[in-house]
Amino acid sequence: MQINGATALVTGANRGLGRRFAQALLDRGAAKVYAAARNPEAIDLPGVTPVRLDITDPAQVAAAAALASDVDLLINNAGSGTGADVLGGDLADIRLEMETHYFGTLSMARAFAPVLAANGGGALVNVLSVLSWTTAPTVGAYASAKAAELSLTNALRLELAAQKTLVTGLHVGYMDTDMAAHVTGPKSDPLVIANHTLDGVEAGLPEVVADDLSRTVRAALSGPLSNLYPDVA
Repeated sequence: MQINGATALVTGANRGLGRRFAQALLDRGAAKVYAAARNPEAIDLPGVTPVRLDITDPAQVAAAAALASDVDLLINNAGSGTGADVLGGDLADIRLEMETHYFGTLSMARAFAPVLAANGGGALVNVLSVLSWTTAPTVGAYASAKAAELSLTNALRLELAAQKTLVTGLHVGYMDTDMAAHVTGPKSDPLVIANHTLDGVEAGLPEVVADDLSRTVRAALSGPLSNLYPDVA
């Protein structure tokens, strides 16, 4: 998969990591970049093609796949962050997390798999999180949905191998975006993360573990549960 000359669609491209993905694609010579968002009027990046897309709306997903029938790189970046915990959080918020990160990503994959196949296979990137592997009370709903999306990513990788579609999962912690504006600790530059991910796609990597926090948690998975949850294990 080469970015130069590729045709890509990025969901959630109006801000944050999604906007940086679109910028990085243009910088690296992508032939066309569809920038998708629920409100396409909010997309202000020159050189992209705005697309109206709420990934939880099946009709809009189908319309996007029909419009962007030349895509050979799909970046599933759109997400939600309600801050709901699993016991006391509003069930509507918990469902939104799952509808967005799991069912929305699944809907996009199902709609665009034939598009990617028709265009030679290409690649599909799912933006996951370090919270695919661990959790905390204040992000219980988000982490649960991201863990489900990780399992979905693994399943898609197996099913799409026959059509020669690379499936890459991105794991990253806090980035300097609106979603992490409240975080006072270290945060990654989202443009650096976008380029690091695209490097991984060009290298054919199934997984990009993009920062120190994600690498630390990834390594801890092979040890006892107390490595991740020392207060309760």
